[in-house]
Amino acid sequence: MEKKINDILSEIRPEFDFYNETDFIEQGMLDSFDIVSLVSTLDKEFDISIDGLDILPENFSSIKSIIALIKKNGAK
Repeated sequence: MEKKINDILSEIRPEFDFYNETDFIEQGMLDSFDIVSLVSTLDKEFDISIDGLDILPENFSSIKSIIALIKKNGAK
């Protein structure tokens, strides 16, 4: 799952190395448009529906936080 998320992030913002960063939002690696694209892609890739209330910066700050969000919304 970690590799798949990294691949998705790399497609959205290929200029960054997401494996080596700890806070994507604080580092300016993802903006609000990127998060909208990411949510849409995660919904499709993992066959889930991320709740709008879960679209918070802290849920997209690292690969681990994204994995936790995906699992919370029903991915296995």
